[in-house]
Amino acid sequence: MACLFATGILHAQKYRSEKGLITFFSDGAIEDIAAENVSAGSLFNSETGELVFIVPIKDFKFQKSLMREHFNEKYMETDKFPKSTFQGKLSGFSPDISGEQKVKAIGKLTLHGVTKDVIIPGTAELSPGRVNMKSKFIVKLKDFNIEIPTIVWKNIAEEIELKIDFTYKTL
Repeated sequence: MACLFATGILHAQKYRSEKGLITFFSDGAIEDIAAENVSAGSLFNSETGELVFIVPIKDFKFQKSLMREHFNEKYMETDKFPKSTFQGKLSGFSPDISGEQKVKAIGKLTLHGVTKDVIIPGTAELSPGRVNMKSKFIVKLKDFNIEIPTIVWKNIAEEIELKIDFTYKTL
């Protein structure tokens, strides 16, 4: 009986990730653009599957400062839209299985002031007191009303590859 009670406590774990890594890559005809952000925060409830994350857009780092300036001012308009968020549930995760599991995050992604229903494939790896989640997926700029000026259309791809890597610790 005590063993069953202890197992129930483990299922109700809540996790937090304070420095999640988000990277993006644009495969442009003339120049590739890459950036990373280590300021993303996230919460995960292993019992309900609820998952949320917030990404401060201004915290993306680029190789060139001009790329960062254009990204924030011309494309992402970070003064108007300072963050991106996801709110949904993690499907396919079992708190009874340690090791890597294939999962899907199903919910609403808000980017550039536009909210879309998304299904994001990934993996979740459970170990004592931790969960590591990773994903790689494509975002179409037009889906989020992010416009590419005609003068630079060869520099920026219409689809951006995003990679997410969050390491969660119990609360």
